[in-house]
This record gives sequence, C-alpha cells and structure tokens, in this order.
Amino acid sequence: MKFCKRYQEYMQSQDKKLPVVGFKKLKKILKKCRRECQSQKSLHAPLGIKTCPDQCPVCDGTFFPSLLNEMSAIVGCFNQRAQKLLELHLASGFRKYIFWIKDKLQGKHTALIQEGKDLVTYALINSIAIRKILKKYDKIHYSKQGQLFKSQIQSMHKEILQSPWLCELMAFHINLRETKVKSRKAHAFFDGCSLTFKDGKPSLTCEILDSINIDIDLTCSICLDTVFDPVALSCGHIFCYICACSAASVSIVNGLKAADPKEKCPLCRESAVHQGAVHLEELNILLGRSCQEYWEQRLQAERAERVKQIKEHWESQCRAFVGV
Repeated sequence: MKFCKRYQEYMQSQDKKLPVVGFKKLKKILKKCRRECQSQKSLHAPLGIKTCPDQCPVCDGTFFPSLLNEMSAIVGCFNQRAQKLLELHLASGFRKYIFWIKDKLQGKHTALIQEGKDLVTYALINSIAIRKILKKYDKIHYSKQGQLFKSQIQSMHKEILQSPWLCELMAFHINLRETKVKSRKAHAFFDGCSLTFKDGKPSLTCEILDSINIDIDLTCSICLDTVFDPVALSCGHIFCYICACSAASVSIVNGLKAADPKEKCPLCRESAVHQGAVHLEELNILLGRSCQEYWEQRLQAERAERVKQIKEHWESQCRAFVGV
C-alpha cells in the first residue's frame, strides 16, 4: 500500500478532527508546477530534470505556505495535547481530581495509555508524511528551495520530532511499562520505546513504525554526562538544568526565564531559546530509576551547588539593601 493511501486511512480512523498534511492537495500543486516548469527548462540543469525558478509563483506562493500552515497546526495540536496529558498524569491530590472533573474523564491508566499511544503515532506518521512530500518536491525540482524550507521550519520549531513533548511521551510510556500496569495491549505497544545504553551513554529509542526510528541522545553536551534534572530548550536540545542555567549566565534561583534573549543554545547557537524551556519530568523519573547510583551522586552534588547559589543570591540582596 502506498504511503499516501495509508496516511489517509489512518487520519480517517481518528475519532477527533486533527490537523493533517494535505497530501493529495500538495501533490496536485507539484504536478501543476512540473507542467509549468517543463516549458522553462534551464540550460544549466542536468538532462531530463525539470527545474523550478528561484522565485517560482507555484511553490513559493502556494506549496510551501500551505505546508508550513499545516505543519504549524500539527505541531501546535500535538504539543497542546501532550502537555495536557502529562500534566494530568503528574498531577496529584485535589489538583488531579479537578483535572478529571473538568475534562469529564475517568481516572484510569488505560485511558492515559491509549491517549499517549495515539499521540506518539500521530507525531510519527505526520513526520513521515512531511518527509515524503518534501522528497517528492526534491525529485521534481532542481533548486535550493526545498533545503531552505527545511532549514526554515527547524529554526521556527515546526518540525514535530524537535518537540520536547515527544521525548516526554516516550519516557512516559516506559515509566508506565515499569509500573503495575496490567494491560497486555499497553505492553505490546511499549515494546517499541526503550531506554538504551551504548558505551555507558543513554538514549531514548522508538521503533513503532517500520519506516522511521527515533534516537534521542540523553548526554548533556555541556558536562558530557547523562542529563540530570533535564530541561529542553525551545530549539529541542536537552541539557542538565544547572548546566543550561550556567550556559545562559543565570543562577538557579532566577531560572532560565531570566536569561537574556541574546543568550544562545550551546549546540545550535540559536538565540532566545531559554524562556520557553520545558522541564522533562517524566524523563527525570525514568533516568532516576535507571541510573540510581549516578543519580544519587549527582543529587548530592547539585544540592550543595543549589545551597551555595541560594546563599550567594541572598547575600547579594542583603548587600544591595544595605547599600540603598
């Protein structure tokens, strides 16, 4: 079965109306562009390749804007639903009761499991759909527009595989598998997600769909160790919280929201990525359970550093008050 048909069948099977990639519509746009470009072959293009001018009215005016809008809707929907589900799972006491009442849900693990499964599948199959349509574009056109668009969506954080909530959902699945969840269906699904170690370095892997694998490195590029109290910047890169604060020139007391917008990600050098940072609570639980000895050592060291920074913060506040 061709992916286009498989994708349509999957989206039609969803009960809720979710944003989708207009696969058929985008393919029609590309066909129209190809017909128009056949009469505009470039003398510099390889034989048999239909070229698209640098300012193609079809691609620039229709194809890329349409795809960008669809990607924005997809990643926005995924992030919102994933965040809501994980907040519900991590909530406790009266707050959790309010969540259940507000959304008219019943507090059962199976409902959370199914919702998480649907969200991960939704993220992966849409990621494949976007890759497929961009690959088709590259086959038709001999231009740099496709690569420029890919760079653009990464800088705009519209690539769903960049979402920190996908990492959190994968950790959520593994955590539920290792607790007393008795659903056989849950176990069958969870077999696709795992925490693996290679040369002592951890990573999250997922092999739910045969055409795409996810491998998320969980090594902090600042301290070069397993991420502790992990946080994902809005660019998608994951660091230890205390390392991210240090790199952003802020204290633990003030936090990443106090970072100057000019501060850049240590990896991709993108600026203004700290204010929207996400604490990866499920990943923190997973790593704490899987690396207990290391976690205890880091916990003690980080506690000492936090006490030191808090003490320095209040001393500076007192000096400023006395000076006034």
